[in-house]
Amino acid sequence: MQLKSVQYDKPHFSHAGQCGIGEAWARIPPELDRAQRLRTTERIRALLHERDAVLVAHYYVDGELQDLARETGGCVGDSLEMARFGAQHQASTLVVAGVRFMGETAKILSPEKRVLMPDDDASCSLDLGCPADEFSAFCDAHPDRTVVVYANTSAAVKARADWVVTSSVGQDIVAHLHACGEKILWAPDRHLGAHIQRQTGADMLLWHGSCLVHDEFKADELAAMALEYPQAAILVHPESPAAVAAQADVVGSTTQLINAAGRLPTDTFIVATDQGILHDMRMRYPGKTFLPAPTAGQGATCKSCAMCPWMAMNSLQGVELALEQGLCAIEVDPAIAQAARRPIERMLAFAAGHRQPVRASGDLARDAALFQHFGPA
Repeated sequence: MQLKSVQYDKPHFSHAGQCGIGEAWARIPPELDRAQRLRTTERIRALLHERDAVLVAHYYVDGELQDLARETGGCVGDSLEMARFGAQHQASTLVVAGVRFMGETAKILSPEKRVLMPDDDASCSLDLGCPADEFSAFCDAHPDRTVVVYANTSAAVKARADWVVTSSVGQDIVAHLHACGEKILWAPDRHLGAHIQRQTGADMLLWHGSCLVHDEFKADELAAMALEYPQAAILVHPESPAAVAAQADVVGSTTQLINAAGRLPTDTFIVATDQGILHDMRMRYPGKTFLPAPTAGQGATCKSCAMCPWMAMNSLQGVELALEQGLCAIEVDPAIAQAARRPIERMLAFAAGHRQPVRASGDLARDAALFQHFGPA
């Protein structure tokens, strides 16, 4: 199997606003021919039934995995939708097609279930760029601030937070904390944090991480593309740079962008997020045209080309092996899981209409139903 080197922003917590370059790797799964794909798909269908398992897939993974999840009674969504679905589903085994923090979140909400992944080395630049020990030191250096972390973080980072948020509820939570006079320490995505800061006026100290996919969208190239397609609406995820978001007709989370594509009257869209989402958009709205936003200028190269290299590690053969052999099982240290649940509970209480933390019932499957009141990452 081939390996691909991947560079990502590696913030220096002791030097605000400064980043180095980290280097990681991603596996490139071997391609299957049509006959192999059909055989593997049918085997997965049988294994899901035999193992009392359900497949939950992120919008950014390969379209075949998304289709298989839907066709077998699973779920396609963002990380928290996946976790909510898994907690509510009766299956004893969850197969999470996404990146590692999504598997961890599923395990936190469903500790009694077996959680498998096609490849548990599938990481995330936001997660990699926010190591728990360095982030904890950053928090310790600013004890007067309320710690708010994005869902795209490890269980250990969530355990250090006061609040966990998604991109759709994050602005409302920060606005509420700002109204209460609290100063915010935000992590890990600097673009999403800055977007929320602009919208709320909150005092926010930002960790300087970024998503390697969204960070690469180019404002000048997007403006040129908009001139080429003047009828197109521009949809932008808020992890993108400010100059890109400023050109958007809609800035929103994955589900918000999908819904906007159905709501807006235009038939052509330029989409600034991972290209995996285009599969869902094209399936839902077959009469519309969806174009990926540019990630590199003329003659330049891109690190991701709007396709997460770690999401691409999810494959049909990985799902098959996970189910057959129990490979890539996700475990979260119980103490970390317990601590990580607390900021999630605060978010659940807020989403349910409360303004202060509540105590969970202890039945995580029942508590997870509260996720229905808010949107995705």
